Amino acid sequence: MSVWNSFKDYLLETTRIGDQIDTTAAEQNIRRNIYFRGPNVWILAFSIIIASVGLNINSTAVIIGAMLISPLMGPIVGVGLGLGINDTGLIGNALRNLLIMVGISLLASCIFFLLSPLHLANPTELEARTSPSIYDVLIALFGGFAGILELARKEKGTVISGVAIATALMPPLCTAGYGLAKLNGHFFFGALGLFSINAIFITLATYITAKYFHFKTVTYEDETVGKRKHAIITTAILLVIIPSVWSAVRMIHNNNFLVAAEEFISSERVYDKSYIYDYTITKGSPNMLTLYLTGEPLRPESKLAIVENAGKYGIPSDKLTIVDKGISSGKDAVNPIMMGIYDRLERQLQQKDSIISSLQEQLNRAQAASPGNVPAADSLKSD
Repeated sequence: MSVWNSFKDYLLETTRIGDQIDTTAAEQNIRRNIYFRGPNVWILAFSIIIASVGLNINSTAVIIGAMLISPLMGPIVGVGLGLGINDTGLIGNALRNLLIMVGISLLASCIFFLLSPLHLANPTELEARTSPSIYDVLIALFGGFAGILELARKEKGTVISGVAIATALMPPLCTAGYGLAKLNGHFFFGALGLFSINAIFITLATYITAKYFHFKTVTYEDETVGKRKHAIITTAILLVIIPSVWSAVRMIHNNNFLVAAEEFISSERVYDKSYIYDYTITKGSPNMLTLYLTGEPLRPESKLAIVENAGKYGIPSDKLTIVDKGISSGKDAVNPIMMGIYDRLERQLQQKDSIISSLQEQLNRAQAASPGNVPAADSLKSD
């Protein structure tokens, strides 16, 4: 029993952080960092252009480098702190500077993509920033916790740089700028959605931490003004929390549907003399799974078997569409089958070609930086 008590005391001592938190210094630091003027404006613009270059050439290393120098989290953390300490003035200033930050980012990235001569056939890094997932929610939430703890602790470290990389606020804004430059709503709205989710959950993490560590709450001498400010803060908190919870639940639902659909497809592709050669998953309300089959036409019992098998994986019949491209007989019977398989293989080859091109570009850059140490990509291909 004494061993357990000793271990428990050691664990409590190791994890205790209350005596290492300076809420007054943290509040002052956050208030200073919400403003975007002077050097901060130019640093933000330069880092946005660097990140846009990285997205344009599909270079993860360049994108990470840009995130290390970007001053993006200040206004977002300021909104969360304002909510936590009932300071409507701080919330207003932080939101105003957040809008300035978004405007500068969109303008810089839009101008870059308008002027950039490089056009990628398969912009995988850009595409990856258009579809928020539950993982983005978790990263933003716990990244926000790490960020506010770093700002509040007495002994400063290098956590903020890591948080800037993990929460990935810059790439979505750059992608939205790309969508604006190309007049592409898919990239613009998808990327802004991802940025909004990251910002909301960082704000939520800051609010929770400010409440937990009892940051000094703003009080008002006029009781009427105090009640009005409190009502505004309560409304703002609800506007943050309700969409956050709804987004998280929706993303969990979408993720579960995606996993179930892929498990169902992997379980069995052949039904009688028909073959599932392709499928699409459409996210929305509701989610939909569309199956494409070829071979002999599906018999009613085969179609029923598909529906029943999908039901075992939690995919009801009203969320399942079966597209049967089978034919019965004749010398042209092989054509639909081959065309279906060819279409899928062609898409896979295009994706692999894009990856190979990206790797070759990185290898060429490495060869240029260190001549004689790294063989050129062209020489590798000839070998």
